Amino acid sequence: MYRLQKAGHKQVRPLDEKTAPAAKTHGSLLDDLVDDDEVFERTVLKEHLEPKPAAAAVEPALAARPVKASSPSGSLAAALPGLSHIDRIGVDDVLIWLRRGIVWIVLAIILCVAAALSYAYMTPPRYTAYTDIVVNPSNLNVVNDGVFSPNQQRDTQILEVESKLRTITSRNVLARVVEELKLDQDPEFMSPPPLARLKAMFSSRPEDGDNRLGALRSLGDRVAAERDPRSFVVTLSVWTNDADKSVTVSKAIVKAFETELFQTTSDSSQRVVDDLRKRLEEMRENVTAAEKRVADFRRENGLQENNGQLVSNLASGELNAQVLAAQQRVIQEESRLKQMEAAIAQNRTQSDAIFDSQTMNTIRAQYSTLQQQIGAMTLTYGARHPRLATAGAERAMLERGMADEARRILQAAKTNVAEARSSLDALRLKAVAERANVFTDNEAQVRLRDLERDARSAAAIYETYLTRSRQLAEQQSIDSTNVRVISQPVAPNSRSWPPGKLVFLVAGGAGGLFLGLAIAIALGLWGYLRRDDHTEAAAR
Repeated sequence: MYRLQKAGHKQVRPLDEKTAPAAKTHGSLLDDLVDDDEVFERTVLKEHLEPKPAAAAVEPALAARPVKASSPSGSLAAALPGLSHIDRIGVDDVLIWLRRGIVWIVLAIILCVAAALSYAYMTPPRYTAYTDIVVNPSNLNVVNDGVFSPNQQRDTQILEVESKLRTITSRNVLARVVEELKLDQDPEFMSPPPLARLKAMFSSRPEDGDNRLGALRSLGDRVAAERDPRSFVVTLSVWTNDADKSVTVSKAIVKAFETELFQTTSDSSQRVVDDLRKRLEEMRENVTAAEKRVADFRRENGLQENNGQLVSNLASGELNAQVLAAQQRVIQEESRLKQMEAAIAQNRTQSDAIFDSQTMNTIRAQYSTLQQQIGAMTLTYGARHPRLATAGAERAMLERGMADEARRILQAAKTNVAEARSSLDALRLKAVAERANVFTDNEAQVRLRDLERDARSAAAIYETYLTRSRQLAEQQSIDSTNVRVISQPVAPNSRSWPPGKLVFLVAGGAGGLFLGLAIAIALGLWGYLRRDDHTEAAAR
């Protein structure tokens, strides 16, 4: 690219050979910039002092134009004349700037390399221990009804695992580790890092002087946990300045995590048990009051039960059965009476079985024997024998006896019929009265059933709460957390930070190189913007 500045300098430099100062050794880039400015000022002044006819003819026309008021953009252009010619910057300009700023580049590289190596030497080593833990979203099924109901939805399980993942790095878990390992007395966890000290110098809020809180914060900065997106495996990473200490702290965190999960479940169970016990006394009083209302209602209404049935219902049933039996008896007695009356009317008292009594049987036996004797004597002695007359008189007497016995039996049957009818009437009256009691008791039993339902429901709720309270109380001592370590932490062979000194050397050199290049280009660009000889160089 053609540079106007070089052309202008070559044209006026022979006029300045006598007055130009001797060459100087440049101490820095700023000295070079000052020398260039002095040469530029002398060149521009001489150009303005020389006669310029063409320019003189143009000056009246320019003077005739009105002068415009200056603007902010005009003041910026006056301060930075090269701003309007910034599009003329070429690669050779940048290379010249870099050549002039070689000192800055070397200085930046040296400083960055020194800073990187100093950081590498001053930074204590970090040894990171890793532990793989399977965090199952659901607890072990020790009892059917636990405090936390299991959920089989995938999204809910992931949220459960993420919650437990957050628990690993929670303050409760870390506080247990600090207390167990006495980290508040460990100088490594009590000495703040250099950056923290620098931050504290510019912070308006002083750091808390509590050693335990400081150790807790330091441990929180050293612990990290992340989950594999396609599984329930959580990787816990812990770093300290000692490899064995990293393993110890990692194991302590896992143990504290399991303890925290168990304590969470136990506390939840205890909270539920306490709430249940607060209600149990009230529920027991409700059950007692409900059962007392049932007993009082039974006593006031005379509702007695036998084998689950009201006594009035049982009595009514028995009376109905007795009425039926009495009716059958009346029918039987009346039928027997009618048969007796018919037998007497037909003179069948001697042979009819309806007249059945011990006396009748005796008379009939005597009568039968006498008849046999009369028949034998008639065949032996003839019909006119005196003994036959005597036997005939005895037979007539036996016949009268059978007739009298038949009439007595008939009278007894009539008495039985009357008694049966009287008993039937009495039973019917009693059954009617008992039936009225049954209706009254049934109406009362409707209200009694309501009271019994209230009592049963209150008792069922009380028993459920009581059983649940005892079950949860026993469950507090059972660890049902489903957490398993599948990869125990081991002491790392090498440190995780800082990396090797060669890495810092390369990184510091690269950073210093870029920083030096940026400084050199910035200084060259600044000098280019401040120069105002771009227009005259372009005209020449």
